Amino acid sequence: MKLVVLSDAKAMDGYGSEHGLSFLIEVDHIRILFDTGASDLFIRNAEKIGIDLGDVDAIVLSHGHFDHGDGLQYVDGNTLVCHPGCFVKRYRKEGGVNLGLALTKKEIERKFKLKTSRDPLRLSEHLYFLGEIPRVNDFEAISTRYMLEGGEEDHVIDDSGLACITDKGLVVVSGCAHSGICNIIEHAKKVTGMEQVEAVIGGFHLGAIDRQTKKTIQYMNDHKIPGLFPSHCTRDPALKMFKEVLGSREVVVGVERIWK
Repeated sequence: MKLVVLSDAKAMDGYGSEHGLSFLIEVDHIRILFDTGASDLFIRNAEKIGIDLGDVDAIVLSHGHFDHGDGLQYVDGNTLVCHPGCFVKRYRKEGGVNLGLALTKKEIERKFKLKTSRDPLRLSEHLYFLGEIPRVNDFEAISTRYMLEGGEEDHVIDDSGLACITDKGLVVVSGCAHSGICNIIEHAKKVTGMEQVEAVIGGFHLGAIDRQTKKTIQYMNDHKIPGLFPSHCTRDPALKMFKEVLGSREVVVGVERIWK
């Protein structure tokens, strides 16, 4: 499995960064674009790297927030895989800021071959879309800062991820982990039938040194996961604690990582 960072909060010299996330994943001779960031930045960075996104086999959307899916405006024609809940109108409770996708479901259906599923989907021999993530522990996805159009609480039930089977174990890829990064890992293990996790990369949705951050770090430590790559919505001081306690590594636009 090869993963190239096309959009994230930090970038190597010569590349752009933004509050968005986009990874290009290659496995089993297929190419998957995981999220498209908040703009066309992922395309511009790919061009600088020398990557042609014209032959991507499918796009996977982790969830329906603008910073993961508004880049969909700049591509079309591909199969798009996501949870059916990605297209709701959603807002931040504080200030009522719109957080949803710029494109409506109808517009997306005209641009892409849309495939929605709450259940896990096998995208190739070794790669899985995880579908809806069960929220099984008592420290993640308990409260929410978001609401739906009618004022109901939005717990972002569409939040999902990918799991890739490698020789050393699972590589779990998260967009923002609104469903809880530990919940995502546990679901990935159940879906694939594998216990060993080699790496976790993407947004962990952590910031303060609170109960959730401490319990997440304890979980990662107890499960002895060797490769931890928190990014995007994982903010200081949580990032600092992950690095100090677990030796986590940075995610930077332009970097390529390979797991065998």
